[in-house]
Amino acid sequence: MSALLALLDTALMLAAHGIPPLPLRAGKVPFGNCPDCAGNACGGRPNMKSAGPCRCPGVCHAWAAATTDTHILTSQPWASAWRRAAAVAYHPGGAGVTVVDLDDPTAVQWARETLPATLTVPTTRGEHWIYRGAMRSVNAVRPGVDIKSLMAYARWLGNGTGVTAPLPDLVRALAVKPSPARRAPQSLTAPLRGHWGECRHRTPTYLDRGIAMAEQRITEARSAVHATVYRTFLAVLSTHGRCGCLTDAHVARLFTAAQAKGESPRHCTDAWTNALTTLGL
Repeated sequence: MSALLALLDTALMLAAHGIPPLPLRAGKVPFGNCPDCAGNACGGRPNMKSAGPCRCPGVCHAWAAATTDTHILTSQPWASAWRRAAAVAYHPGGAGVTVVDLDDPTAVQWARETLPATLTVPTTRGEHWIYRGAMRSVNAVRPGVDIKSLMAYARWLGNGTGVTAPLPDLVRALAVKPSPARRAPQSLTAPLRGHWGECRHRTPTYLDRGIAMAEQRITEARSAVHATVYRTFLAVLSTHGRCGCLTDAHVARLFTAAQAKGESPRHCTDAWTNALTTLGL
């Protein structure tokens, strides 16, 4: 079997199991999944590792290029991409899982002593520990440890050994880094700028309307996008951050809107973490 067929067969197998794959070039760099993005013609990030900006109807770089649509996987431009691909990657968050990427033996030893046992996949330098459940992705949560889930991609390295365990709170906690010079928590008793009031006891309509307003505010920003993203994240968290009604899906919607305006995943994560710190969350 040719290398092309082997990679494509792997991608189609993953898609059949609900795991969105994408082709990787040498150096673990992904392709775009539409003609406008082929060869970075749309003006996206030079190495295509970050999603957007893009002229396409939907962001289609990096993790956002992953898909279970077999027509996309086997049609142009990906039919050509598979001929140049070096490996297969996938979007963990799109598959409902989280990858704890352990990059060296020290990190692996820490995981074995700290984290619940789960599905484990060997990598070149360490291991991937895969848990059932999605969360936001954060790099360098501790030395040699990255978290890859929503808005990230990971290389597919096989099925591994063990049984996938539920995502533990300990891993979720790693995504929130305390500031070394943390300010005193601010108590916000009124909605920020008067746009939202107190959370109405997890009423879905109220929360969805708030998230939609936040997406619109980011989308309509004409300047100072980074500041707008931070203020919007702060507003959402000030209203909904203390009651536990926000889910990873809501956060993903906000991150997607920000990245469509040109924010990088790193900037989105930093803005969210800074907003959490400001509010004492």
